[in-house]
Amino acid sequence: MRQPVATIDIRRDLVGLLPRLRRFAMTLAGDAAGADELVQAACQRAIGKSNQWQGEGRLESRVYTLLRQQWTDDSRKRKPHAAPRTNVTDIRNAVRDRTSALDSDAIHQMIAEMPEGIASVFLLVAVEGHTYQQAADIMGVAATIIASQLALAKAHFASLADDHSHRY
Repeated sequence: MRQPVATIDIRRDLVGLLPRLRRFAMTLAGDAAGADELVQAACQRAIGKSNQWQGEGRLESRVYTLLRQQWTDDSRKRKPHAAPRTNVTDIRNAVRDRTSALDSDAIHQMIAEMPEGIASVFLLVAVEGHTYQQAADIMGVAATIIASQLALAKAHFASLADDHSHRY
C-alpha cells in the first residue's frame, strides 16, 4: 500500500529538521531524555496532521509550534510536585555528548545557563533565524514578549561578559 506523497515528503523533511528540533526541545524540556521524547511526539503529531498542511508557510515553524504545544500538553499532565524541569547539568552533558567543536559547546553552555523561558526565544530568533512574529507564533505569545525576552537574553550575555572580563 502506497502512502500519500504529502506524508512521504513530510517525513523526509522532518529528518532534516531533527537536530534543530532537538535543540529547541532541550530549551523546553531541560534534559536529553525529555527533549528526545518531545521531538518524537511532535514528529508523530506532524505526520498525523500532514493531511492538514497544504504547504503554506514553513514546515519548520509548524513543527516547532507542534513541539511547543506538545510540551505544554505534557506540562499540564505532570503532577504539581514534580521536580523542576530545568536541569542545567543535564543540558550541558547532552550538548557535550552531541557537540565536538569547542566554540559550539561554549555557546550551548551559555544558552543552557540562560534564565528559564528566554532560551527558547533566543534559540528561535538568534540561532535559527526566525522573525519575531514567527517566534511569537511558535511560542504562542505576542511579538512584544519576544522582543522583551530577547532583551533579557542580551542582558544575560552582557552579565556573562562582565563576569569573565577580569579573566582575560
